[in-house]
Amino acid sequence: MTIRYYTLSLATKQLHSRQKILSCISSVTTASSLDKVSWTLRRSFSSSSSSSSTPEEGSSSKRLVWTVGKNPIVEQLWSMRHQSKLRAKKVCAIDGSYTVTKGKDVLRHPSHSETKIKYPFSVDEFLLESYKNPWGQMRFGKILEDLDAMAGNVAFKHCSIGNPLIVTAGVDRIRLRRRPIIGADQSLSGKVTWVGKSSMEIRMQCSDSEEGEWLEAYFTFVARDPETHKALLIEQLLPQTTEEQAFFELGALKAAHKKKLRKSQIRVGEALNEAQLAIDKKAAELLQEAGVLLKMPSLADPNTILMDATEMQNAHIAQPQVRNMSERIFGGFLMRRAFELGFSAAYMFGGSLPNFLELDDVSFESPVDVGDLLVFKARVLHTMPEGGNLGRYVEDHDGMPLIIIEVEAWIAEPTKATARVANHFYFTFSLPDKSTCKRVLPGTLEQARKMATRISAIKERAAMN
Repeated sequence: MTIRYYTLSLATKQLHSRQKILSCISSVTTASSLDKVSWTLRRSFSSSSSSSSTPEEGSSSKRLVWTVGKNPIVEQLWSMRHQSKLRAKKVCAIDGSYTVTKGKDVLRHPSHSETKIKYPFSVDEFLLESYKNPWGQMRFGKILEDLDAMAGNVAFKHCSIGNPLIVTAGVDRIRLRRRPIIGADQSLSGKVTWVGKSSMEIRMQCSDSEEGEWLEAYFTFVARDPETHKALLIEQLLPQTTEEQAFFELGALKAAHKKKLRKSQIRVGEALNEAQLAIDKKAAELLQEAGVLLKMPSLADPNTILMDATEMQNAHIAQPQVRNMSERIFGGFLMRRAFELGFSAAYMFGGSLPNFLELDDVSFESPVDVGDLLVFKARVLHTMPEGGNLGRYVEDHDGMPLIIIEVEAWIAEPTKATARVANHFYFTFSLPDKSTCKRVLPGTLEQARKMATRISAIKERAAMN
């Protein structure tokens, strides 16, 4: 009775406050703008009233704290996941521990984890405004945030037995088929397509109401014990349709390829294998080509530039408003900031507005905590002045100059005079209004190896698609 009375009193006060605000606003606004303000207040009032009336008051308040500063789609996805966690605890009657034998002995169909959310842009002008960039196109940094939040929901739905810690291990690829129609209603959906022992691959797609799918994304998540942080055996996947079986087999191939790539990385003191020798050979050729630019820049080809001359960077303190449900910095926030710096670097280098085509090989090497000093560094890693092949999925890039941007996110600790890499991001942009661009050349052996590795990865990915 006390809880109900408090809730009713709180709701009554909020209603009187809302009516008072509306009466003040109505004297200085038009009917059209009043409707917009009223809609915003109704949305805020509804949100606070519903959260106050839930029995899980402590948990609901924390959920709202998590979503402070997030866009409405991330807020909705995290609220859905929070409620799923509460239901899972009640159904399983557990106290937060995870039974390993349950996970490994359960089979899930891909449809079990399928999740979908809509963007009603045609009727929600406030939501539409938050996804527009200055040129009236889709702000892809916001979509990257949504993809990370969606992938977390899908992963939790697949392995929701107990209360595992779900961690983003990496982003394999995000690529655009075409430019989306910004004013049309959009939808984002995803499901698990492949499962290993403790890891899972999640495929997501964005579609609009007029022309269908325009983006696909692959994320890899791993399940950890929330106390020991050791890997947990998760529910296995049982494909049902021919398409699901094809995605499952493709996921297995990609997992094997990534394992092979990890083994082929060059390590100090170890003999080079055949793949490493090929990369080292290509690196030596690139460095030799850069010799004139390094030693006699006045005589070098004017259409070449050293990699160091393309660098840009910025720094941020990781604020509590961008933390995730695990109290660490939201991976989607890191991707958005990396994208925006990468876009700026491509814009500055190319001299015209670039088109984002794909993001791949994102690694999450070190978690970022609230209060960390983040330093983002971007540089042009490689260019294809005459265009290149990114596979059949990516449309409208034939013959356009391509720019590959590497962005590194560093965690700096000034009090200890140390720094470590948290993430690597590789973005590909095209220059639709240019016929060519400068060639970027390495200035050091390390840069040459990175460039050679990226050239090899581009060829392999194009062959797989």
